Amino acid sequence: MNSINIKEINPDNIDEVRKISVKADQQSFIETVDECLKEAEMYEQWCPVAVYYDKDLVGFAMYGAFGDNPDTWIDRIIIDRKYQGKGFGKLAMKELIKIVKQKYQVSMVYLSFVEDNEAARNLYENLDFKFTGEYDPEGELIYKLILNEK
Repeated sequence: MNSINIKEINPDNIDEVRKISVKADQQSFIETVDECLKEAEMYEQWCPVAVYYDKDLVGFAMYGAFGDNPDTWIDRIIIDRKYQGKGFGKLAMKELIKIVKQKYQVSMVYLSFVEDNEAARNLYENLDFKFTGEYDPEGELIYKLILNEK
């Protein structure tokens, strides 16, 4: 595979980013891109980004840090339905982990997902995220990744 690039959302790509969607059977697992962008407008801590493979827009993600001792979250990752099953989710997550580690200088990253989302569970556990035993206010499983010092 070539390279995954995480880029800011801007006037040049916003319309294309808004078209990103998941398969019909996945829609109950995650918000739409528009819903995520509205949330990012309300909370300045969220950083919505576009996920590219070379020059092709393949997905959307959102990350941020909250609190005095910030809890850093990779809160959303959406790989467009036509690009799913090609390894882009894993590549994007690896890149996002690097970005949040560097930007926030943290040793842990959190995320949450709907318990029935087996594809998400497999992806995150394959990247060494572990269930914390906790659930978020919407009942999603909370996972964390302890980052190494490298």
